Amino acid sequence: MRFIHSSDLHLGRRFANIPELPDTNTRGRLMEARHGAIARLAAAARDTGASHILLAGDTFDTATPSTQVIRRALAAMGDDPDLQWWLLPGNHDNLRDAEPLWQEIARAAPANVHALTQAAPVQLAPDVTLLPAPVTFRNPGTDLSAALVDMPSPEGAVRLGLAHGGVTDFTDSGAHIPPDRDRSAGLGYLALGDWHGRMAVGDRTHYSGTPEQDRFKHGRRGVCLSVSLPVSQSGTPEIAEVGITEVDTGAFLWSEAELPLHSGQDAAAALADLLPVSGRGDMLLRVRASGWAGLPEQAALKSAAADAAPDFAVFELVTTALGTTYETADLDEIDRGGALRLAADRLRADAESDTLSQDDRDIAAAALSRLYAYVKDTA
Repeated sequence: MRFIHSSDLHLGRRFANIPELPDTNTRGRLMEARHGAIARLAAAARDTGASHILLAGDTFDTATPSTQVIRRALAAMGDDPDLQWWLLPGNHDNLRDAEPLWQEIARAAPANVHALTQAAPVQLAPDVTLLPAPVTFRNPGTDLSAALVDMPSPEGAVRLGLAHGGVTDFTDSGAHIPPDRDRSAGLGYLALGDWHGRMAVGDRTHYSGTPEQDRFKHGRRGVCLSVSLPVSQSGTPEIAEVGITEVDTGAFLWSEAELPLHSGQDAAAALADLLPVSGRGDMLLRVRASGWAGLPEQAALKSAAADAAPDFAVFELVTTALGTTYETADLDEIDRGGALRLAADRLRADAESDTLSQDDRDIAAAALSRLYAYVKDTA
């Protein structure tokens, strides 16, 4: 039995937190990449000989996606009628809040798209039973995978679990999936969604992660899992080994990089050495500068970042952990006297003050850095 395990497509996500440069359509490109993940999952299924694609929750980003988003998704899934899609409600598209969504899917879905809105067994094959645990509320407050333990299946059939939620040790609320749920429910495999990164909880319990990343947290392109689930003729599937292969599906790479600096270093050159040579157009990169740099080095660093930014889908330079060293010669470049020099001296005093709060010191340091850059740009 071969199938594709994926989750958290979050179709319809608008990426409102992503900055748009003039004459770019970064948000639109990211939205299209999420929709395009459907075709890439279908291709992964065909390439690996799988006939079933299991989506472990949060197929849609909200409980109320537009009709266009729903119809486009269903049409894309219906392109290949030989592939069977199984959609589990997650916390974002849970049964209560997204009731109209699931009604629309039931009404308009092609024959090869199946909504798993009931916690009831489904026969995928004569010897394989799918046991779904749909999310009823956004925060159900209970471990919905507990229903898998007593969910019936034919004698000797491989039990395949599908659930959405976090895996931790038991808490007072009992809301988390226990890491041994595959054993307690007698599962040959437990396909999980909710965590957007790829993670193996155990030999038979896995998060596939989202097929198209949407945050800097995981540092790699999205994947899906091609799962080969041997069907034992002895009725003891736990003896057979599950085969799991990661298949690349992500169009965009979200990445973070550290840029440690020291006083006197050529910060712009250090940034240039850090940046990738190729593949920038489909990369969202956040660089975190830390350490120390003088006013000229900071100005050069920000100028280099601004010059590199258009090459990337998104480029962000974070300097909150970068301290400033002050030299009298640097302040002389702002002005040797007069109002600008008085302002610079006051900002430096505030930035190095022992009595002001850290926020106020940071504001003064940022203002002095901007004043220096402004003067140099207009000189």
